[in-house]
Amino acid sequence: MTWLQAIVLGIVQGLTEFLPISSSAHLVLVPWLMGWTFEADAAFVFNVLVQLGTLVSVILYFRRDLLAIARAMWEGALRRQPLIEPASRLGWMILLASVPAGLAGILLKDLVEQAFASPLAVCVFLLINAGLMIGAERLARPERNLEAVNASDALAIGAAQILALFPGISRSGSTISAGIVRRLLRPEAARFSFLMSIPVMVGAGMIATLDLVRSPSAIQQIGPILAGFTSAAIVGYLAIHWLLGFLARNSLKPFAIYCAALGLAGILLFVVRG
Repeated sequence: MTWLQAIVLGIVQGLTEFLPISSSAHLVLVPWLMGWTFEADAAFVFNVLVQLGTLVSVILYFRRDLLAIARAMWEGALRRQPLIEPASRLGWMILLASVPAGLAGILLKDLVEQAFASPLAVCVFLLINAGLMIGAERLARPERNLEAVNASDALAIGAAQILALFPGISRSGSTISAGIVRRLLRPEAARFSFLMSIPVMVGAGMIATLDLVRSPSAIQQIGPILAGFTSAAIVGYLAIHWLLGFLARNSLKPFAIYCAALGLAGILLFVVRG
């Protein structure tokens, strides 16, 4: 992988990680459309590690919220009343929501890697992603904020995140959709989605880092990975800011239409190419 390819893919990752159009799908489809070929193991490690760039962006964007949550959780633990403060309760709900996808990621690792190698599978998952968002919008009755999130909400949204392990189904798309179905306001569902992505992204990044260390070409990959990391972090920060403002006034339907169109176009191209 060249530095230019890494920067392009980093920009793609930063833009699509938080927009509900699946970063994993674009990291598979962009090289396929451009005719770029990478070693399967190296590409998987790069895709996961470049997500650390977007992890940095979400931590920076929500740094005040995260500090308030951490402080409240610590004080609640000391008082043995971990759920009494809204910020502390939100922190525990975020951790609870991270459990389903964390366990599924360990159990389904091999299956997920196989899906990353199939552009056709990615296109099918994009259609599923579009269907999830359209379905959520049809059921939408937004009225609740983050302070109202309870354990059943957290588990439902966390279960939706399992789908996002597969390329083509967006983490933000599936979890925001689940939040909307649970009657959260769209920007609030997005904020919870972004915050709950942090523990899972940390875990995935640690696993991928171990894979990178074991890789015989690890040294050669460090430069491109850092380039992709930096571009993903910058673009990811901007994408978060834009999406929160967009969802305050609009629905998920434009993203659903985009995913459906991209999925159908990819399937058609796959058939034409044979």
